[in-house]
Amino acid sequence: MPSNAVVIGVDSSTQSTKAAFTDAVTGRMLAVGRAPHQVTGERGARETHPEVWWTALAEAVAAGLKELAGLGVEPSAITGIAVAGQQHGLVVLDRAGTPLRPALLWNDTRSAPQAAALTEALGGPDAWTARTGSVPVASMTAAKWQWLRENEPAAADAAAAVRLPHDFLTERLAGVAATDPGDASGTCWYSTAAGAYDPGLLDLVGLDPALLPPVATTGGTRVGSLTAAAATRLGLPAGIAVAAGTGDNMAAAVGLGLGGQGLLDHPVLSLGTSGTVFAATRTRPASPALAGFAAADGTYLPLACTLNCTLAVDKVASLLGLDREAAEAGGEVVLLPYLDGERTPDLPGASGMLTGLRHATTRQQILGAAYEGAAVTVLRALDEVLRACGRDPAAPDTASRPLRLVGGGAKGHHWVETVRRLSGRPLLLPSSGELVALGAAALAAEAATGEDAVALAAGWGAGSGTELPAVERDLETWERVSSAVEGLGG
Repeated sequence: MPSNAVVIGVDSSTQSTKAAFTDAVTGRMLAVGRAPHQVTGERGARETHPEVWWTALAEAVAAGLKELAGLGVEPSAITGIAVAGQQHGLVVLDRAGTPLRPALLWNDTRSAPQAAALTEALGGPDAWTARTGSVPVASMTAAKWQWLRENEPAAADAAAAVRLPHDFLTERLAGVAATDPGDASGTCWYSTAAGAYDPGLLDLVGLDPALLPPVATTGGTRVGSLTAAAATRLGLPAGIAVAAGTGDNMAAAVGLGLGGQGLLDHPVLSLGTSGTVFAATRTRPASPALAGFAAADGTYLPLACTLNCTLAVDKVASLLGLDREAAEAGGEVVLLPYLDGERTPDLPGASGMLTGLRHATTRQQILGAAYEGAAVTVLRALDEVLRACGRDPAAPDTASRPLRLVGGGAKGHHWVETVRRLSGRPLLLPSSGELVALGAAALAAEAATGEDAVALAAGWGAGSGTELPAVERDLETWERVSSAVEGLGG
């Protein structure tokens, strides 16, 4: 690796694209370009046209190149690029590679009936986890494909290619179809047991395997080179390495140095639009309560994702006319902020629930109860993730491992203290705020050099940060909120 080599890690999320220009030797982010996305839809629909992502990628790269020029770094120093994208989204293309319709995003819940029907068609949750590691829910790509077949059959019949969001962008960069095991494992037509697409499941959803991209060995595998057309659009050198890339959660794990050449069985909680808990492990997960994903590096990534986290709590704060930090412990109040239905537990038709109000209840306590409802919901899933790793959540050697807290919520004092109080675990707040982009940069560096991305990221030290000791767990609030969740069938 040349001492001045730069790689680009792209984080194409639900709301925006970030392009992180990273020193390939030290992992230091030299420049970060950003561009927003537009999400449309109501009553459960959430869509974005894939061309929006491509345009945003070009804008983010242009902004990053401008910053880079200010440092005296030339584009010729760039050696590789990789995309980490929002998981599960359904992109359907015609023979020219043009999207036939806007992409159905991960948080589009219209496909909940199709998910339930697919689960039943195969014989129930256990039959699915034995093959894919996951049970179909509304977010999974297979359920979205079924929704498309039933509701827009002309679009499904016209599809010449089916892609995930990051696959679409990778193909635009390299001119070849490719995906990786991590993002593919979120489709529910890829078998983590076999390490390949499952022919029986493809038959079940009526999908021709020829429409799908080949699966690279890892997210850091070089699948091609930047085409001349893409290089011209992005202002980058043609021929640089293009990695297979991966899903955003898998990239975050790489950025934290989690995987076969790094830390195994160390839990992460991400506080963003969704709340996510995961860990890298060598044990293949097969729990109906989890998404049993593959990781980007050949290990596994058991993960649970809630739909309602920071955005839902911010909405409650807005309704109450309060700043998000103007919260107090909820006291007797329980507020489950399931404003978009819920994925974990699987309650797609749920709505927000408020109970326990008294004359003495304050707005600040109601807001605090929203934090508690969101935090308990995602922390309940943490124990299941640890069990999937073969660990007892209550065992001292497991409980003493710091919970890595990432995402936008990790910058909020009340979020941090709520998780700390309700988990009773020590917390680690990583210093890097762009872990998805950093993980993608490590994948780009692997594509350029052949070195393991997790080992590279671990060497960069992105997973280090501020450590907070454990405090006594607030079991009273935990039990009160848990009872309310269970009362909804969770």
